[in-house]
Amino acid sequence: MKRRDFLGKSILAGISPVFINGWSVKALAENPLVQFLNKAGNEDRVFVLIQLNGGNDGLNTVIPIDQYSNLSNARSNILIQENKVLSLSGNSATGLHPAMSEMRGMYDNGLLSIVQSVGYPNPDFSHFRATDIWLTGADSNQSLETGWMGRYLDTKYPNYPNNYPNTNFPDPPAIQIGALVSPSLQGNSVSLGMSITDPSSFYQFVNGTVDNAPNTPAGHELTYLRLVAQQTQAYSGSIKSAATKNSPANKSTFYPTAGQNSLADQLKIVAQLIAGGLKTRVYVVNLGGFDTHAVQVAATGGNETGAHATLLQKISQAVNAFQDDLKQFALQDRVMGMTFSEFGRRIKSNASLGTDHGAAAPLFIFGSKVNGGIYGTNPIIPSSVSVNDNVPMQFDFRQIYATILKNWFEVSDTDTNNILLKQYKTLNFVNANTSGLAEVKSAEIGFIENYPNPASTSTNIRFACSEGYVKIKLFDGIGREILTINEANYSRGTHEVSLDVRSLQNGNYYYQVQSEDKQMMKTLVVAK
Repeated sequence: MKRRDFLGKSILAGISPVFINGWSVKALAENPLVQFLNKAGNEDRVFVLIQLNGGNDGLNTVIPIDQYSNLSNARSNILIQENKVLSLSGNSATGLHPAMSEMRGMYDNGLLSIVQSVGYPNPDFSHFRATDIWLTGADSNQSLETGWMGRYLDTKYPNYPNNYPNTNFPDPPAIQIGALVSPSLQGNSVSLGMSITDPSSFYQFVNGTVDNAPNTPAGHELTYLRLVAQQTQAYSGSIKSAATKNSPANKSTFYPTAGQNSLADQLKIVAQLIAGGLKTRVYVVNLGGFDTHAVQVAATGGNETGAHATLLQKISQAVNAFQDDLKQFALQDRVMGMTFSEFGRRIKSNASLGTDHGAAAPLFIFGSKVNGGIYGTNPIIPSSVSVNDNVPMQFDFRQIYATILKNWFEVSDTDTNNILLKQYKTLNFVNANTSGLAEVKSAEIGFIENYPNPASTSTNIRFACSEGYVKIKLFDGIGREILTINEANYSRGTHEVSLDVRSLQNGNYYYQVQSEDKQMMKTLVVAK
């Protein structure tokens, strides 16, 4: 039996639980996306990942006001009234859900970046498979046994957990708050990380040694488990020290009352550990409930109320409180965070006041060192949509990972490519003093259009750009990438490519014109 299989089917017996603010700590990686960068370059920087479990409805979170008429045709029974959408400073085309007033304030103050339509080619609509893709960094047709952060940590923590903690690595590489089991930290032979999982009394632990076990395969695994238990106890001392350095009496009152907002409760612990001096670089927290097939909005009282509104309010209040907490300890320049969900929801709502599994969705990057603003363009909403129509991808989620790795943690290009298994273009949402990282000049996309539209046999795609590399892709209505229409280095000016649509079925499609980090997308209707 492989060690990873053995551990996946085993319980760590005899490990004393650790408790912080009523959350117990236990060993091994039960966390999504966590470890991917612990000692990656700048030793003071911290990253916080917020997983929104279930698939967040991006179109009612970041609302494309300039598409409001078509959006109303597609989802009138759940759409937020236009006059209640929260406007964003300097951007009249896009707004936030009215429950997100705190994050609107963060955006207006330059503390929040919005990345539009994040996904991957050929999306999968299963929660389990989509989550696995996000956490391992796999292609949709690829299964990986290792997590992308586990692959990274294998290079930074050789032979882990043997000889850890040590002088150079005194604290856990990463901490997850929440009991979500994830493959993201799976290395070639072992998962890395610690998690704070169950509400209970504060940590009690005992020091111990690894007892001898039989010289058999199962005995070797038992020895390994005992080693992890001992290591957990060693790490627990530094965690307890950090947790008690800033006592609750000295904590801010920024957060909602304990127990009313589970995400805020988790982020409060994260801030407490960072302020207490813990050297952990990555934290993972999560909030569930986003699988809103039914009653996404309240049946009465307005579409700005209901289950989805409650969830978005929790995110907004928790993230804002966390940011304020960091500021009071003068830690705001060291910490950056990100929200993500395994997929978005369909453009068209269903008859149950809900939305079904979709493709791409926006995510948020927050902190005092973000280049605030919106990255990408609003999703294009066709005038008529079917139940299968989806928001296509503008940015691959691995572009976000690459940007954090390279521009926040200063991982080299070679190591980043190895961790993510291929090369991905970065975005510009990190505002940090990074060494040796030159920005690649990207071709500017001026406009795009196609004619005829609708098309029956062929259509011509026209676009204007500055000098540089440009790729043109076609997506179907579900959001799957169908083909690359053309890719080449273009001179400054207006260009045109032809697309034969005779093999395409009738319906809505999307074509995307993208350069290194700029892109525009529009709808193509095929009608024969």
